[in-house]
Amino acid sequence: MAVKEEEMAIEKIEDSPQGEGKEEGNETLPKEAEGENFQELYAESLHEIREGEVIRGRVIHIGPEFVTVDIGFKSEGQVPIRECLDKQGNLTVNTGQEIDVYVERKESETGLVTLSKEKADKFRVWEEISRAWNEDQVIEGKVVSRVKGGLNVDIGITAFLPGSQVDIKPIRHLEKLIGCTFKFKIIKLNRRRGNVVLSRRILLEKERELQRQKTLEILAEGKIVEGVVNITDYGAFIDLGGIDGLLHITDMSWGRINHPSEILHVGSKIKVKVLQFDRENQRVSLGLKQTMPDPWESVPQKFPVGAKVKGKVTSLTDYGAFIQLQDGVEGLVHVSEMSWTKKIKHPAKILSIGDEVEVMVLGIDQEQKRISLGLKQTTPNPWDTIAERYPVGTKIQGRIKSITDFGIFIGIDEGIDGLVHISDMSWGQRVKHPSEMFKKGQEVQAIVLNIDKENQRFSLGIKQMQKNPWDDVHHRYKVGQTIKGKVTNLTNFGAFVELEPGIEGLVHVSEMSPQKVEKAADVVQEGQEVEAVIINVDPKKHKIGLSFKALNRSSSRSSRKSPVLNYEEDTSDFGRMLKEGLERRARESEQTKEQ
Repeated sequence: MAVKEEEMAIEKIEDSPQGEGKEEGNETLPKEAEGENFQELYAESLHEIREGEVIRGRVIHIGPEFVTVDIGFKSEGQVPIRECLDKQGNLTVNTGQEIDVYVERKESETGLVTLSKEKADKFRVWEEISRAWNEDQVIEGKVVSRVKGGLNVDIGITAFLPGSQVDIKPIRHLEKLIGCTFKFKIIKLNRRRGNVVLSRRILLEKERELQRQKTLEILAEGKIVEGVVNITDYGAFIDLGGIDGLLHITDMSWGRINHPSEILHVGSKIKVKVLQFDRENQRVSLGLKQTMPDPWESVPQKFPVGAKVKGKVTSLTDYGAFIQLQDGVEGLVHVSEMSWTKKIKHPAKILSIGDEVEVMVLGIDQEQKRISLGLKQTTPNPWDTIAERYPVGTKIQGRIKSITDFGIFIGIDEGIDGLVHISDMSWGQRVKHPSEMFKKGQEVQAIVLNIDKENQRFSLGIKQMQKNPWDDVHHRYKVGQTIKGKVTNLTNFGAFVELEPGIEGLVHVSEMSPQKVEKAADVVQEGQEVEAVIINVDPKKHKIGLSFKALNRSSSRSSRKSPVLNYEEDTSDFGRMLKEGLERRARESEQTKEQ
C-alpha cells in the first residue's frame, strides 16, 4: 500500500507543470531543490498518526491470524483475528469495510503498525458514555447477569445497576430481567477505575410523573378508564398512568369471590369505572362489576319464589352452603333447609364445593341481594304422611339410636326418630338416667303417644305398653290402712316407701314423729322395712301420703279399745326405731360442738 501511495504521489508530481521544465518567465530549479520538494509532497500525502489514538481504516485483507487494515499511513496495520470474531466464532468484519482501530505501536519488527479493534471499540464506548454523563443523556443497555446487590448491564462495557434503581417498586426476582433491554440514566462515572452506575428508576419516575399529570387532567367520577393490575389480598391496585386506584374485592364481581386472583392477573390490563375521586388527596376508588349490567335486576323474573333451579356449590360455611345460580347471583341454603329428618351439623357432611344441585327458591331480597334456597324442599316431606302411617296408639319396634339425659331416641324409618322421655319409661321405677334401663342399639317396643308435624317431634312411650297400676290403686289402698314397705329414697322433705312395684308413698318429715324432725335420715335409712298408715290417696296425681305418727295414734287407740289385740311388738319396734334415731342425732350434734 505504501508503495502504491508512493507511486501515485510521484505520478502526481511528474504530471504537474513543474515537471515540464521552465515556463516563460521562470527559472529552472536546481536538482537539490527538486528532491526536497518531492519528499515534502510524499510526506503530505500520508496521514500523521500517533500511538494511543483511535483512527478509521479500511479492511484490505483477512488472514488466518491477522486482519490487515489500510489506515492511510506508509505502512498498513494489523488487528489480531480474535478481535474480529463474535462469541460464536464468526467474523464481524468484511474486506472493504471501514472500522475504527486503536494505534498501539507505529511500526513493529515487521514494519507494520500494531492495531486493536477491541480497544478502539471500548474507547468509542467510553466517549459515548462520557458524553451521555456530561450532557445528562439516556443510554441503552442489556441486562446480562445477576450480581450481589443488583444487575450487570452491557452498555458496551459492563455497568452496575443497583437493585433499588431497577424499578419504582421493589422487584423480588431480578433474574427474570436477564436478557431484557432497557434505557438508563448514568448516576455515577469513574473512567479511571472503569466504574459506571446506572439507574432505570429515575427514568420511570419522570415518565410516571408525566403520566400522572395527564391522568389527573382527564380523571372524573363515572368515567371508564384502563389500567394495569397489581393484586393484594383485599383487592387490587390499578395503575391508571402515574396514579393508582383501589379496586376493592367487593367491587370486582356481582358474585362471590374469595381472592382477587380468581378473576384478575398481575400485569394484565382491564377497564374499570371511577366510583370516587378525591382530587386533593389523589385517592381513586374503582369498580369492575360496575362496568357490567347488574344481574340482580332480573332475578325475580329468572328465579321466582317456589321455582326449582339448578346451581353449583361455591362455598361452604358452618351455617350453610352458597349456590351459584348464574354469574354474579348466589343463594344460601341454610343447614336447617338441607334435610327433613337429619340434623346437619355441617354442610360438608352432604355437599362438596363444585357439586351440581337442584334447589328451590324460598325467598328473594333484591335490595340486599340475597336469595334463600332450600335443598330438602325438592324431595317429599316424610312428616306429611307419618301421622297416617303411625297413628297415636300404634305399637312400633325399633333400635335405640342414641341415649341422652332426658330420654332415648328410637329409629322408626326414613330418618325419623321417636323420643321416649325418661318419664315415659316406667310406671313405678324411679329412673335417674336412661342408661340404667337401656343400651344403644337395643331393640325395644313402644307406643306412639303424639306426633307434632310442625315441630317435627315424634313422642313414644314404653311404660304405656303395660297397664297403669295407679288406675285402680284406690281399690287396694285406703285412707287409715296400715301398710308395710321398703324405704327407696330419702329427700330433705321426707322418705319414699315402695308399697308394690310401681307404687310408692311419701312419708313427709312432719309425719315421722311427734317431735320435730329436721331430715328423714335422722329417722330412717334407705332399704329399711317400715310400717306406716295411709293418710291420703290421689290416683290422678300418682300420690299416696303415709304417716309414722298416725301409726302410733292408731296403736294407742287399739290398745285401749281391744286389750286382747297385742300391738306391743309393733309399737315398741317403732318406738325403739325413733328413739335410736333421736339418740344418734344427739350424738352427732355433740361431736359437732366438740370439733
